[in-house]
Amino acid sequence: MSDINQQIMAALSTVIEPELHRDIVSLNMVRDLNIQGNTAHFTIVLTTPACPLKNVFLERCNAAVIGHVQGIEKLEISWDAQVPTDRKIHGRLDVPMRSLIAVASGKGGVGKSTVSTNLAAALAEAGAKVGLIDGDILNPNIPAMTGLGYGRPTVENGKMLPLEAYGIKIMSTGFFTSPDKPMILRGPMLHSAIRQLFTDVNWGDLDYMIVDLPPGTGDAPLSLAQSFPLTGAVIVTQPQDVAVSDALRSIAMFETLNVPIIGVVENMAGDFFGEGGGEKLAQERSVPFLGRIPLNAEVRKGGDYGHPIVVTDPTNPAGVAFQSMAQTVAARISMLMLQSPDFIPLSIIG
Repeated sequence: MSDINQQIMAALSTVIEPELHRDIVSLNMVRDLNIQGNTAHFTIVLTTPACPLKNVFLERCNAAVIGHVQGIEKLEISWDAQVPTDRKIHGRLDVPMRSLIAVASGKGGVGKSTVSTNLAAALAEAGAKVGLIDGDILNPNIPAMTGLGYGRPTVENGKMLPLEAYGIKIMSTGFFTSPDKPMILRGPMLHSAIRQLFTDVNWGDLDYMIVDLPPGTGDAPLSLAQSFPLTGAVIVTQPQDVAVSDALRSIAMFETLNVPIIGVVENMAGDFFGEGGGEKLAQERSVPFLGRIPLNAEVRKGGDYGHPIVVTDPTNPAGVAFQSMAQTVAARISMLMLQSPDFIPLSIIG
């Protein structure tokens, strides 16, 4: 490396990633540095395509280099993204995914499937490779919420191909049954059905796998948490006390199973249900608060018609809130990976 390249890298090593609190050089986020005249060209590899901080990086890199490295008067920065890999997944799941996220709630009716769908859609809109598993085996809602209610998976080379909508790869038991036919499974059969949604499907390469769990702390959530190496759990609640108390039980279950809590989402906030309960729960349990989604009729319509609001009406207050929530979730996952003893620099992560 030439002397001027070394000077530039030394200057960039003073630029701190705002969410990970480490410098971008030691994180191997700076790639392909080359000098042309008085201009330094390089790529910054973000830890998620959903990162909203490009302008922050641009300002900090210019402040670190321009005027401090002789002969360099301009920076030309390109952008790429590489989601850190949760090393726990490798060797336990024969599915090439970088992170596995459970979306859970303590009770039904709090909008957990709506949060799962819009989280997946927002990450896919940002450019991430996203899978979505409907883990509510007995009462699947994801097919309807993604507009795939009448879809049927095909089989190729002995594995099912997930259906796709809004850039998301999706699998659900709802694709195999009629809406008027009950799914009746117990214990081992339920566990087997959940595992098959992972192992019998050709998911391809994924940055984020999101699993929409059934409510409560019964067989299905326990089977998933005990059988698969979860990166973390997103807990969904409404603001009112009864929903918050049930969400607390869900948090306690994942903590007992040593699954990190990514954070709490307060859904359906507003005059009817009030607001603040989810945020208070997050503060009391010392876990991150991921955001407040306002109660909005357009969210309900989007779920009924299979059109996630984060895609169809991103400027709606609820659409904006879902986008912000997804960015926070992605940042939290990167932080969890950095804090893991298995963390390795981005440049050698597969």
